[in-house]
Amino acid sequence: MALVQSPDNYVQQEEWEGSLEQLKGLVSERAFTGETMLLNMGPHHPSTHGVLRLLLELDGERIVTAMPDVGFLHTGIEKNIESKTYEKGVTLTDRMDYLSPLSNNMAFCSAVEKLLDLDVPERAQLIRVVVLELQRIASHMVWLGTHAIDMGAMSVLLYCFREREKVLGMLEMLSGQRMMGSYIRPGGVWRDITPEFKPALREFLDSFPKAVDDFEALLRKNPLWIDRTQGVGVIEPDVALAWGVSGPSLRGSGVNWDIRKAMPYSGYETFDFNVPLGDHGDVYDRFLCRILELRESIKILEQGYSRLTDTGVFRSDNRKYVPPPRSELGRSMEAVIHHFKLWTEGFSVPDEEVYVAIESPRGEIGCYLHGTGGTKPRRVHFKTPSFMHISALPVMSQGHFIADLVAIIGSVDVVLGDSDR
Repeated sequence: MALVQSPDNYVQQEEWEGSLEQLKGLVSERAFTGETMLLNMGPHHPSTHGVLRLLLELDGERIVTAMPDVGFLHTGIEKNIESKTYEKGVTLTDRMDYLSPLSNNMAFCSAVEKLLDLDVPERAQLIRVVVLELQRIASHMVWLGTHAIDMGAMSVLLYCFREREKVLGMLEMLSGQRMMGSYIRPGGVWRDITPEFKPALREFLDSFPKAVDDFEALLRKNPLWIDRTQGVGVIEPDVALAWGVSGPSLRGSGVNWDIRKAMPYSGYETFDFNVPLGDHGDVYDRFLCRILELRESIKILEQGYSRLTDTGVFRSDNRKYVPPPRSELGRSMEAVIHHFKLWTEGFSVPDEEVYVAIESPRGEIGCYLHGTGGTKPRRVHFKTPSFMHISALPVMSQGHFIADLVAIIGSVDVVLGDSDR
């Protein structure tokens, strides 16, 4: 029996021809005659930004077709949340987009609050905005550092992670964890800001603008960067909308859509900031939008810092849904009862359904939540930006080189935990 070389390895000819049969309609006819080559890129490949497999049909080094293959993480987070009470479900949301866990917390908690019509104090809303913008900066630092090193700019990665460490240090002050802190909870946040948080935030806001200047100086007018990014991975506005692209990847195509502006939440309507837009929808414009977004996040944080008082209400006092503070447990039997009931049984949510979307660093993350009238949800489903952006990769990459595909993947900022839920 003859052996032929396949993208995987040497396999039996009947087996290889059988696998080609399954690709009918997905690859061109030339793949069946051997004129083009099928090549696996990933899932163990650093530039796929996670366990993403792309089956490429290549004509030389040109991409004819790119077929994304997801699902390697198989976390089952949505089904797991359905077996938890709502408060305990928050901890699972952290593990989806693991570079922006607070965005996941926010989407889920906003859906719970909408179902319950649960109030969130104004100061808690302000704390949420501050930590969400810090999380946006931390996420963009990983995006920029990895995007740059994919194309050979090693020093940018080191500078980005230096700045990210400062943000993670502040998040640890609040939640006790650098990542996966579950800090945003139904009705507000887990605990109040700590005494050392505001001085650390002030120090960061004084130093970070200079770091952004350095990133721009290194890349924005760099001829090698321009050559690798301009005119590469173009997606037109109408095509981007049709494929569900959102966030900076959509705004890079010139579409003015930011949920913080269009459908404000958590008091974003009271903050003064702009929405950066691109003109060409290429890798360079997506890069530039995120760089300018960093500056807008600094503006929001400056406003948040000036409004943030050292003390105040950080979570709803509705004891039907929010556990009482520890200080009450030693002097109130009613508080002990509420604490016991909420942590053993949870709280009941109406048999209704809601959908809430927010603007994560990658784009629109939405939570669909269907209650049962009991303490556990009937259905939880997240619409996440990474899944949509992976779907649009074939449109952006057709006709480009493999090296360009590396730049395109980095420009849409995918996180595979955000996709494989």
